[in-house]
Amino acid sequence: MTETRKWNETDLPDLHGRTAVVTGANSGIGLTAARALAGAGAHVVLAVRDTERGRAAAATVAGSTEVRRLDLADLASVREFAAAWDGPLELLINNAGVMMIPPRRTRDGFEMQFGTNHLGHFALTNLLLPHLTGRVVTVSSAAHRWGDGAIHFDDLDSAAKYHPRHAYGQSKLANLLFTLELQRRLTESGSRVRALAAHPGYSATNLQSHAASRVERLGMRISNRFVAQSDRAGCLPTLYAATQDLPGASYVGPDGVGEWRGAPTLVSRSRAASDPATARRLWTVSEELTGVRCPLAAQVV
Repeated sequence: MTETRKWNETDLPDLHGRTAVVTGANSGIGLTAARALAGAGAHVVLAVRDTERGRAAAATVAGSTEVRRLDLADLASVREFAAAWDGPLELLINNAGVMMIPPRRTRDGFEMQFGTNHLGHFALTNLLLPHLTGRVVTVSSAAHRWGDGAIHFDDLDSAAKYHPRHAYGQSKLANLLFTLELQRRLTESGSRVRALAAHPGYSATNLQSHAASRVERLGMRISNRFVAQSDRAGCLPTLYAATQDLPGASYVGPDGVGEWRGAPTLVSRSRAASDPATARRLWTVSEELTGVRCPLAAQVV
């Protein structure tokens, strides 16, 4: 019996004439996604904090690219990036992130993981929304189930008790709730733009190299070598969510055991990540914290 071939980047549609923004595209799954999208004909904007590293990364991409500075840990940088945008944007991939780092703050005073992974992308998406014509894909993680799997509205900055894993898990849960509420607003406004989420499984990237614990960093280096799938395989759920005919608010991940590795498929999320009331509350709080309002809000509230 012939085994059915599983979806991979060679199955991408023709993307000539389309523009994509990939945040954090100077390494890891962001860079591999940029390569795949450009290879399919898209014009890819590498949105990166370090433009020198971004230009070095862009030099490895065969296709149409440009590099623009974007620091998601600085809302002024997010606003500057969005204000400079002109013309339609077919695809926004919210990929950049930090993971399990020691206690740090963004320029605006937010806990770094929540501020970068969620609030920075929340502000960027809403500021670019008037230009968007296709999709928003936000990269979450199976880590959205870590800790007690909840959004701590009374301590979003983890100031009372900071735990790197729990703070990271909360930021990834926020990514899924953001996608859920964004899709609700898009649907109720009559927009054809779709919001989806994806996670890469366990992929070998440099994201894990900044963990607060030396023991965790060592363990991740070993796991990256012997357990993890490649960043090329890890970016497939993102590419699948970006280009395949899927319902809004879909969540894509690997099809293997534990969703650690494998071909992209629709996967489940935690009950907390599916709660529309929490998603709406988080959206309201995020608007208050960032000062960025959804341009669709007046039509859907």
